[in-house]
Amino acid sequence: MGLFGKGSDGRQFHFKTAAEIELMRNANLIVSKTLAHVASMLKPGITGKTIDKAAEEFIRDHGGRPAFKGYGPKQNPFPASLCVSYNDIVVHGIPGSREFKEGDVVSVDCGVELEGFYGDAAFTFAFQEVDAKSMDLLQVTYASLYLGIEQAVHGKRVGDISAAIQEYCERQHGYGVVRDLVGHGVGRSLHEEPEVPNYGKRGKGPLLQEGLTIAIEPMVNMGKKEVYQMDDGWTILTRDKLPSAHFEHSVAVMKGKADILSDHSYILDEIKNNPNLQEVLPKS
Repeated sequence: MGLFGKGSDGRQFHFKTAAEIELMRNANLIVSKTLAHVASMLKPGITGKTIDKAAEEFIRDHGGRPAFKGYGPKQNPFPASLCVSYNDIVVHGIPGSREFKEGDVVSVDCGVELEGFYGDAAFTFAFQEVDAKSMDLLQVTYASLYLGIEQAVHGKRVGDISAAIQEYCERQHGYGVVRDLVGHGVGRSLHEEPEVPNYGKRGKGPLLQEGLTIAIEPMVNMGKKEVYQMDDGWTILTRDKLPSAHFEHSVAVMKGKADILSDHSYILDEIKNNPNLQEVLPKS
């Protein structure tokens, strides 16, 4: 779930012990399997409300608590367990009664709290008949997620993650990297410091140190980077009405190589088994 707005750089970072990272991995396992369960259900005619209900049941049956449900300001908390964002909706889509159809791209973002720790991950699904331009957007965005993760190692800086994503998506492929939403720290809270933008300069930003846990989540538009928020206080859409893509992993910063705590392999397996969906893995 992308953090909307800008927080304080002066907040204390929360570094996790090895035991705490394993607790986060457990929470992220439920997230990953929930997204896989959703992947198994996706087909034309199904609604966001239907998959949201199934996701909440799945999370609770596995001992977790939906982290998004009730999150946010008391006067307008998020009403669902999943963010379901299709086509020109970038993120924070509220699951509704619209039926999915051929040609849709659908981002599903899921958060789970388990034993006091949070997991957070997202995946954008492509239905059959998605056009080639949209498939390219998804493949580039997915590849950029892992380019960002490659930079999430001890001794580097947040800007190294940001620049890797921006360079690939914007400079190499001409897409619009969203500025108004960013990745974030995650752990004992769904949103912790530091913010992790998908744009920036190498060597800039907070220092990455072992034990820092962050959610890296490129949000990339086919067209321009500008977005706007609906009157519901949550849903974010592209200004130019062109599609957007969103992928996310929770990771732990380590020496040498980041530790990816969420696991998209469960999702990818279900996509292979679902004839209504297309694979979105980057072209080799």
